[in-house]
Amino acid sequence: MFFTKKKEAFFAPVKGELLPLEKVDDPVFSSKVMGDGFGIAPENNQVYSPVNGKVTSIFPTKHAILIETKKGQAVLVHIGIDTVELNGQGIDVHVKENQKVTSDTLLVTVDFPAILAQGKQTTVIVAFEGIPSIKLNSDGSVSAQEMIGTLD
Repeated sequence: MFFTKKKEAFFAPVKGELLPLEKVDDPVFSSKVMGDGFGIAPENNQVYSPVNGKVTSIFPTKHAILIETKKGQAVLVHIGIDTVELNGQGIDVHVKENQKVTSDTLLVTVDFPAILAQGKQTTVIVAFEGIPSIKLNSDGSVSAQEMIGTLD
C-alpha cells in the first residue's frame, strides 16, 4: 500500500500585489533568515489567515501573529515594516491565541493610511519558519484568500 504525503495549501492573506520575499524592503525578511515566504502590497484593510492551523502567538504590539499549521509548520504573518514601533496603533486583532483558523478567518483589520502617515511601509509579509524555498503559483495581483501555493 502506498501513502501519499498530503501538502498544505497557503493563501494570500490580503488583496494586493504579490511580491517574492527577496523584493520585500526589509533585510531580515528579504534575506530569508526567518525562512522563505512572500509579501503583498495591500489594496484593502482586511488581513486573513494564510494557512489552516492554530494561532500560537499574537505579539503585544499587534504587528505580528504566529500560526502553526496542522503539520506543525510555524508561519509568521507580519503587518507592515517597522510597525513594531507603532505599539499596535492602527491594527485591530480579531483572533485569540489557541484559536483555530482557516483561510476564511479574519486575523486583523488595519488602518494602512494611518501606518503610512507614521512613515511606515504597509507590506504584509508571510514567512515560513525554517523553509529555505517556496514556489508561488501566482504572481502579480492576488485576491485575499486565493490559494497561491502549497507546502510539502
